[in-house]
Amino acid sequence: MDKFRMLFQHFQSSSESVMNGICLLLAAVTVKLYSSFDFNCPCLARYNALYGLGLLLTPPLALFLCGLLANRQSVVMVEEWRRPTGHRRKDPGIIRYMCSSVLQRALAAPLVWILLALLDGKCFVCAFSSSVDPEKFLDFANMTPSQVQLFLAKVPCKEDELVRNSPARKAVSRYLRCLSQAIGWSITLLLIVVAFLARCLRPCFDQTVFLQRRYWSNYVDLEQKLFDETCCEHARDFAHRCVLHFFASMQSEMRARGLRRDSASQDPEPLEMPEPPEGLDGGSRKAHLRAVSSREQVNHLLSTWYSRKPPLDLLASPGLWGGGLSHRTPTVAPGTRLSQHTDV
Repeated sequence: MDKFRMLFQHFQSSSESVMNGICLLLAAVTVKLYSSFDFNCPCLARYNALYGLGLLLTPPLALFLCGLLANRQSVVMVEEWRRPTGHRRKDPGIIRYMCSSVLQRALAAPLVWILLALLDGKCFVCAFSSSVDPEKFLDFANMTPSQVQLFLAKVPCKEDELVRNSPARKAVSRYLRCLSQAIGWSITLLLIVVAFLARCLRPCFDQTVFLQRRYWSNYVDLEQKLFDETCCEHARDFAHRCVLHFFASMQSEMRARGLRRDSASQDPEPLEMPEPPEGLDGGSRKAHLRAVSSREQVNHLLSTWYSRKPPLDLLASPGLWGGGLSHRTPTVAPGTRLSQHTDV
C-alpha cells in the first residue's frame, strides 16, 4: 500500500506524468477497441471507399478529441492564449511549447489506430478495391468493364458467391494488403527516425530557450492549480464563517424574544470564538483569505485575476498586483508588522 500511495502522490504532483499516463491508457484502449471491432465491408462500389476511409479516419479523430479533452494543459494553453494582457505580457513561445506538448500526447492514440488499421489491411482493401487497375491482373481480360467493377467491389467479401475461391480475388486482396502494410511500416519507420533524431540532436543545440519555455509552461499550469486550490480553501472558510454568523445572529434573536429556557441574567455572556492561531507557515495566508469577506469582494477578486494577472516580479510595486480590494495601496513603514486584517 505504501508503494501505491507513493506512486499516486507522484502522479498527483506531476502534471506531465499524469498526461503521459493518460496517453498510454488511451493507446491501450485503442488497441483493445480495434481488436474487438467487427469489420464488415458493404462490398458495394459506391460505399466501399466511404466505409473503409471512414473507419480508417473517424475513430482517430474521436480519439484525438478525447486526448485533447483529457489533457488539462489544452485548456490552460487556450486560457493563456486568450487572456487579457494586463500586467503580464504573453509569450508566444510558451504557447507554442504547450501546443506542441498537447498535440504530441493527443496524437499518440490516433496514430496507434491508423497504424493498426494499415498493418491489418482490411480497411485499405475495402476502401481501394474498386480503384485497382484491372490491367495489372490477367484474370480480368475476358470481363466487361461493368463486370470488372462489380467483381472488384466484391473483393473484400471472400464469402460472396461471385468471388468465392477466385484466384483473381486473392491476387487483388494480396496486392492491396501488401500495399497497406508497406505504408504502415513506412509511417512507423518515419516516426521512429524522427523521434530518434529529435532525441539525439536536441543536446547539440542551445537548451536555454527550451528550458525557459518548459519552466514557464509548468509555472502557468501550477499557478492555475494553486489559484483553484486557494479559491476552494477560501470558499470553505467563507462558508464556515457565514454559517457561524448565522447561528450567532439566531442566538441573539432567540435571546431577544425570550426563547431561552434559562433566564438571561443567569446566562453568562457568550464567548467570542477565538481565531485559530496563525503560525509562521499559514498565518499570513489566512489573514489575506479572511480579508475577502463579501460577495462583491470575491467577484472583484476573480475579475481582477482574469483581467489583470500580476507581473512575474515579487519585488514589483504592490500597486501592480491589483491594488487591493479597496483600490488603495497601503503604505507601510519599514520594520512595521502588518495587521492580520486588511481594511476593506
